[in-house]
Amino acid sequence: MAHFFFLLLFFFLFFFSSASGDANPSSPNDPFSAGVELNIDCGGTANFTSEFGRSWVADLYYSGGAAGLVAEPHRFQLPQERTLRFFPPVSYGKKNCYAVPLPNGRYYIRTFTVYDNYDSKLRSPSFDVSFEGTLVFIWRSPWLEAAARSGAYSDFIAAVPDGTATLCFYSIATDPPVIASIEIAAVHLLAYDAASTGTDLILINYGRLTAGSSLFGPGFTNDSDAFSRVWQPDATYRNPNVSVKALSSGGHQILGANQAPNFFPVKLYETAITTVNTGDALEYLLPVDTRLDYMLWFHFAEIDSGVNAAAQRVFDVLIGQENVTRIDIYKEVRGFTAFKWSYIVHNLTSKILSVKLVPVAGKPIICGLENYAMVPLDMATVPSQVLAMQALKESLRIPDRMGWNGDPCAPSTWDTWEGVTCHRSDNGQNLVVTQLDLGSQGLKGYISDKISLLTNLVNLNLSSNSLEGSLPTDFGLVSLVSLDLSSNLLTGSIPDSLGSSNSQIVLLNNNQLDGQVPEKVYSIGVHGGIIDLSGNKGLCGVPTLPACPLFWDKGGLSLAGKISIGLSCLFILIVLLVIYFFCIRRGSSDYDFEFPQDLISIAAKRNRYQRQKLMLVELEEASNSTGFPSTSNTH
Repeated sequence: MAHFFFLLLFFFLFFFSSASGDANPSSPNDPFSAGVELNIDCGGTANFTSEFGRSWVADLYYSGGAAGLVAEPHRFQLPQERTLRFFPPVSYGKKNCYAVPLPNGRYYIRTFTVYDNYDSKLRSPSFDVSFEGTLVFIWRSPWLEAAARSGAYSDFIAAVPDGTATLCFYSIATDPPVIASIEIAAVHLLAYDAASTGTDLILINYGRLTAGSSLFGPGFTNDSDAFSRVWQPDATYRNPNVSVKALSSGGHQILGANQAPNFFPVKLYETAITTVNTGDALEYLLPVDTRLDYMLWFHFAEIDSGVNAAAQRVFDVLIGQENVTRIDIYKEVRGFTAFKWSYIVHNLTSKILSVKLVPVAGKPIICGLENYAMVPLDMATVPSQVLAMQALKESLRIPDRMGWNGDPCAPSTWDTWEGVTCHRSDNGQNLVVTQLDLGSQGLKGYISDKISLLTNLVNLNLSSNSLEGSLPTDFGLVSLVSLDLSSNLLTGSIPDSLGSSNSQIVLLNNNQLDGQVPEKVYSIGVHGGIIDLSGNKGLCGVPTLPACPLFWDKGGLSLAGKISIGLSCLFILIVLLVIYFFCIRRGSSDYDFEFPQDLISIAAKRNRYQRQKLMLVELEEASNSTGFPSTSNTH
């Protein structure tokens, strides 16, 4: 029931990914269907095509380091094995990465690592390798002589969920990590039983063996493999005390090979080994890490034409002395047909895992065997905080020597980026940044506003650098306890968001800040915390600092100042409007106004009547004075 539920969930995720444009087996965006493949010649300077038709590109997608050349190039047959890239930690930090852009999907990734005294120091380096923040390989000095002189191939299968495959190298002490080549090929999303095991783990190859055949695979022979896997002879892992003989299909067609989702190559089933003596068991001794679980894949084919019925060849499979199954190949698939079977081993107690094929009838037979460590994905930094740290890397102009590459906090077993401290999130599922200690690092950039995404930051120290610009308006660091931005070239005002209830130390001294100090920030010192604002000539508004101008606040006009200016502008506007209407408009109207003619006529008549009346009065007064009779009553 649980298997059925997970299968439904897995196909739902595929459908969702298809709807969102991500890769899935039925989508044209599926990297496996599209044949996505990339081969990088680390340290190489030119593209080329190998003798087996594989395309190689010159070195790219690296974060730093320098190119090198093995001491004895003539001993290496393949061009990509002669060049390398190394990462001196003094110049490029302890952590360096290849960040390869790829479509989302699952990939087979193979690396070639070699020393060959390229630096003339006669000492192979110690370093670790991670993929997507999960530790995959460990190299410790001194290497085995064969690996140091001739190099070694390592591979794994993993998912790329974010559009970038990040392969990182971490220096141990002062040793420079090295890498000679990186090969990447898309695989089917359901390969290696991903529907039941999930894709949140990495399958690291601890042995991919072919029985009865020599090494084959893309890049080494003309034999094909849909996933670009390379198969090595099994003799190194087989119990040497048991005599074996090789078998061949003799040209018979092998059915059931090269099929989805694993696409195991036909050539794998064309050869096999069996025991010489009846009754002997085939045994493989596989190296393992007892801390991990392992996935074993067995490959069988009945390629002996003498076995033509069920029960003629039957054997038990014992893993770590436990009998886990009984195999009758002919009964399962008949002859000349590929038969695959897998098993997951838990709770190992020994560093060598014994795998035996014990005969029941006839002699045991096997075509191939794969052994994969199942490594769970390590916790990664919260994506939003990765975004914030990448933004700060750019804005603060972090120098290469600090090694700010890959995930800021992962793998959890490594030291984080220099100057960065991380812890588990409250839910225990992710890593979060809790401290940035970057004082006196010669930084010359500015503080990105993305810093507000570091919601778990407790301590921030950027003191004694040459940072410029203003403080982000939305600092938003509610968890921040200690903040030291002293002795920089910061300008502008102090944002209200700078202070929080958790703040205990705020050091902003010796900058070029101005404006009124927010009460919330100053109150940190009032309530027992430590605050230093000295050396900022433009700050004002709190005790020990000058008073701010009446209409000045936080480096600009206060609200009262803005209101006063607004009212003044409004008053001036009203005055201008009054002048316009009562002077300019009224004056122009006086020239245009004219009384009607009838009113003029009436006024004229009235004026004549008044003059006549006045004349009569004057005559009457004159007559009275001279003795003439009055004429006022004549009318």
